[in-house]
Amino acid sequence: MGGHDFPFGKARGMVFPRVVLVGHGVLADLGSTCRQFGFQHRGVVVTGPRTAELAGNRATLILGEAGFDAATLIAGEATEEEVARVDRETRALGAQFLVGVGGGSKIDITKVVAARQKIPFVSLPTSAAHDGISSPRASIHGVERTVSAEAAVPVGVIADTELIVKAPFRLLASGCADVISNVTAVLDWRLAVRLRNEEYSSTAATLSEYAAQEIIDHAASIKPNLEESVWTAIRPILVAGISMSVAGSSRPCSGSEHLFSHALDRVAEHPSLHGEQCGVGAIMMMYLHGGDWHRLKNALHTIGAPTTARELGVSPDEIVKALVLAHSIRPERYTILGDNGLSREAAERLASVTGVVG
Repeated sequence: MGGHDFPFGKARGMVFPRVVLVGHGVLADLGSTCRQFGFQHRGVVVTGPRTAELAGNRATLILGEAGFDAATLIAGEATEEEVARVDRETRALGAQFLVGVGGGSKIDITKVVAARQKIPFVSLPTSAAHDGISSPRASIHGVERTVSAEAAVPVGVIADTELIVKAPFRLLASGCADVISNVTAVLDWRLAVRLRNEEYSSTAATLSEYAAQEIIDHAASIKPNLEESVWTAIRPILVAGISMSVAGSSRPCSGSEHLFSHALDRVAEHPSLHGEQCGVGAIMMMYLHGGDWHRLKNALHTIGAPTTARELGVSPDEIVKALVLAHSIRPERYTILGDNGLSREAAERLASVTGVVG
């Protein structure tokens, strides 16, 4: 031991869900799970108008049967105004814990409100359109743009495959596409480590890539109206969310393909689902990385996720505009697009070579 040992000053907290239940009929375990967590008396179920009928009202009943004083709050889209309203109303109801029941937007609202109030929440997805079920980030729509907001990690995730299989298959395919796009996110992250000396977590990167690989490997068995498909897809979707908790950022699951998706949200008259757009973005970004973009395209196609502008329902010009704009969406996030992005000519060629526009 030398006499000049410097103190080790690194510190980072990682927060994970303590319980993850996946399977047929696990919604019934909500009450006992909340008891297990030692939650206090007053719970509020945040759900949507449609998902209330599917599962939200039942969740409130189950909490009541388990001895909790539970109320239901119907939420709208994940806007800043709606987050503020849900925050006010859950405080007025005296919420000591929250249960988010619904698709991505209802869970996003719940996780942001839980973070603001510093109270625990349980994630109970009724669909799996993206990897936000278990992640510490939320997409909140502002007046100008969609922002990635800091949010609470759920203490529990209850993913009932019997419920999720009832959602339109397009949503599950979109969630799979979102996870497949991790492949380019991790390549961008490694590039930022080499060129910008960015902090890197090999554990988070490995988890993220594992999740993507699982979806790619099982693409042929992910089909509509098949509960087994939900079982196959939901675990990698959850692992992707957890990789972000390990990294302490969205880096392992969000790179140039996500910048493209956010840019498309701004320029397209009728944007598509987030995960679908990330999947198409990943095909093009994989080409820029010099990787096997055909493999990603084939997996997306096999699952039934879009691989072209036409399938996304956007115009070739909107794709090109989004490609040119993408690098400027989050300038602090270095990706294969670099600081200056793509010229219009390069964007047109990229969209054409990969068959996204044809």
